Amino acid sequence: MPDLDFKVVGAEVLEFAAVPSLLFKLRVENLEEEPIRSIALNTQVRIAATQRHYDAKEQERLFEVFGEPNGWGHTLRSLLWTHTNLQVRPFSESTVADMPVTCTYDLEVVAAKYFYALEGGEVPLEFLFTGTVFYTGEGGRLQTARISWEKEAEFRMPVRLWKEMMDHYFPNSAWIRLHRDAFDRLYDYKVRRGLPTWESAVEALLNASEQEVQR
Repeated sequence: MPDLDFKVVGAEVLEFAAVPSLLFKLRVENLEEEPIRSIALNTQVRIAATQRHYDAKEQERLFEVFGEPNGWGHTLRSLLWTHTNLQVRPFSESTVADMPVTCTYDLEVVAAKYFYALEGGEVPLEFLFTGTVFYTGEGGRLQTARISWEKEAEFRMPVRLWKEMMDHYFPNSAWIRLHRDAFDRLYDYKVRRGLPTWESAVEALLNASEQEVQR
């Protein structure tokens, strides 16, 4: 029965996709001799948040995720990023598969808040694998075996890669989601003030709020 080993050997921005995406290079090695017909691979990707240092600005931005820094001893924890499904092509000894991971700029999503808060360095990631491997058994017969969740891989992704991806898909922009009633109020404010863009409406509200604080 195949004994598979997984390693993430690189990552890059997927330049042409419907939504922001990263492409992880996944090396799959069969430690046994059976030819692999294919692998239906399921992957859980987690952010090992406890495995890196955070400066003061990052700690402030991560308040919504982990709370006050003086309580991080209890609240700083691993975060689920996403799940992916991948069909790995046939191979004998080893292969490198492209594993796309779709991303979001919705800062209501915890993982997006986390990535946005980081200034630099690396994001420690954990990949947990399961699924089904199809292989050639005795007499050339097709056989199947399950992949245990014990199969894991680690990868330290540069923060700049996430930022480059978002700059590629949303140049000099950010994205927020509003409830319909909040959007309707903002829309009415924009129309009443004769403001040409949504950005000018938000800036007007921020300037008014700052002036109120300074009084």
